[in-house]
Amino acid sequence: MSNRMAVAGSVIVIVLFAVSLLAPWLTPHDPNAIDLKNVLASPSEGHPFGTDPLGRDVLSRMIWGAGISLKVGFVATGISILIGTILGALAGYYGRWVDAVIMRFVDIMLCFPTFFLILAVIAILEPSIWNIMIVIGLTGWMGVTRLVRADFISLKERDFIQAARAIGAGDLRIIFLHILPNAMASVLVTATLGVAGAILTESALSFLGIGVQPPTPSWGNILTAGKDNIDIAWWLSFYPGLAILITVLGYNLLGEGIRDALDPRLRR
Repeated sequence: MSNRMAVAGSVIVIVLFAVSLLAPWLTPHDPNAIDLKNVLASPSEGHPFGTDPLGRDVLSRMIWGAGISLKVGFVATGISILIGTILGALAGYYGRWVDAVIMRFVDIMLCFPTFFLILAVIAILEPSIWNIMIVIGLTGWMGVTRLVRADFISLKERDFIQAARAIGAGDLRIIFLHILPNAMASVLVTATLGVAGAILTESALSFLGIGVQPPTPSWGNILTAGKDNIDIAWWLSFYPGLAILITVLGYNLLGEGIRDALDPRLRR
């Protein structure tokens, strides 16, 4: 609570959750309702964020799009955290050839530009929200693996781990009950920042037309309509772009605040 920026990030994240959960009650119009009489209408009392090329209410589509973005961010980050934590724990705890094999695989994955790898996979698969979440998760675990591995290498030689071995604790018990809980602080920070990255990636894919497919609303495909009409409908680019900016900023501020709170070296 002493970190004002972290509190601001927390407020942004809580508001986003509230908006996504209350979307059915907050939307003034059906997000997929086409009204050809109000095509590209500018912001007004009836349509505070204007309408898109099909006359759909932009505010309603953005409210529903918040839930899509959060779902993609959390599921994709959950997949990457799960894979990275398991591989990092195995590499850091067992070392030797296990560490060498896993870290060489990490190095190979890091050689590929992540976004272009995602583009290639999505181009082969059918674009859908589930494919996007899985692909983003499967291409974002390398940093988590390195982080967890470093924590495990440091923690496995501590006195409390030696004491656990001395009383006969097995490897799985030591990994999951003794070392992993002490490494979760850094994982939690990485997960918070990872949600922001996943939301940005999903928005970029939707903007390129290979992400969340219409008529399902997402901030990225609203931006696509804005790109095609930016000279006459500025609101189609401004409002979803601002939503993405505020969301990513909120998660980054929250992640930095969690890191400051959990890192004893930063305590005054």
